[in-house]
Amino acid sequence: MSTLPIGPEVDTTPRPLPVRTRIAGRYAELEPLHPRHAPELWQAVKAGSPDGDDSWAYMGYGPFASQDALARFIADFSTTHDPVAWAVRPVATGITTGWLTLMEIQPKNAAIELGNIWFGPAMQRTRAATEAMFLLLKYSADDLGYRRLVWKCNSLNAPSKRAADRLGFTYEGCHRNHLTVKGRQRHTDWYSITADEWPRCRNALAAWLDPANFAPDGTARRSLADIRATL
Repeated sequence: MSTLPIGPEVDTTPRPLPVRTRIAGRYAELEPLHPRHAPELWQAVKAGSPDGDDSWAYMGYGPFASQDALARFIADFSTTHDPVAWAVRPVATGITTGWLTLMEIQPKNAAIELGNIWFGPAMQRTRAATEAMFLLLKYSADDLGYRRLVWKCNSLNAPSKRAADRLGFTYEGCHRNHLTVKGRQRHTDWYSITADEWPRCRNALAAWLDPANFAPDGTARRSLADIRATL
């Protein structure tokens, strides 16, 4: 047997693939993305800035010129096996206003990425948005048993980098000249939450989402960073 350091042994059982199923939370419901969501999602798209919706700036697709164009995209996007896409329906409105996916799925390595996140303006920076991401992270780690949760983004995408940090992801580094997206060079920043880090992140997110953490005006009493610091 080699005397060189080779890392700890792990459970090598391949993790299950994500299943297209409804996932219910307190503030958001995730539904497998379907062409029937297109009309409501188009309304969310139209709510963007009339001068050009920045929400598409770092996406690999969009913006969409019409509801038909969006519907054609969803008809294809909703059938792929990697990524697997969910529509997000905030409980407060009952109207689908975004989507997100599990992608880069590696059952043998127990690694999976949360990505392709698009939230309409009405859902951005809401409890429903945070819970939607939490639900898929929890599904991946707790229900499916993935040991590595991944977040990647364009190195220029400051909001995505802030979101990764807020959710508890650890920055791993930059892949330079990683991709060409919409004809432009992209450096990609990588983040992860590993199995030993997940319980602390999960407990912090659950505590932040607890109704008791919110004042009558809807503002959070404690930030995620403050809660994590006490765990």
